[in-house]
Amino acid sequence: MNPVPAGLRAALVRLPSAGAGVGAWLLARAPGPHLPQISAYARGETIRVDPFLYCNVVDLNDCASPGGQGVLVVDERRPLQLSVPTDIGRAPWRLLKVYADERDTTETVFRPGSTLAVTIPTVDPFRGRLMGIVVQLMTLVRDENEDLFDLPHAEWSVRLDWA
Repeated sequence: MNPVPAGLRAALVRLPSAGAGVGAWLLARAPGPHLPQISAYARGETIRVDPFLYCNVVDLNDCASPGGQGVLVVDERRPLQLSVPTDIGRAPWRLLKVYADERDTTETVFRPGSTLAVTIPTVDPFRGRLMGIVVQLMTLVRDENEDLFDLPHAEWSVRLDWA
């Protein structure tokens, strides 16, 4: 039996690895049913929400709108519970809370790996009723002045209806 030359052996090992990497890249960049969903729970009902907007991280002009806005009925007595999958939680993500006066929005940024679930009161003593939440995955971009800032490349939205 002839031994396989070392160079050929290395190529045979690298080829499946490269193929798996390219396959994973193709699956990750193509919008489809495998995109991460968030879950929101209130008053005994859970909804799962597809991304409202999902862009290519490298080209923020290459976007799809695979889902719509989720809708969940809430009341003043019970909080909203938000869950994000590890696909979102392992990255920095932002939670926006929109109140009755839409100009009154709060923002919380979660560090990678810090949390997968958040309990949110439906009424804030200073801002009033919570009307919706938005989950965003952020990307750092550089403008023409070389300034860095973040823009969402993926966004999930839940509108709250009051019982």
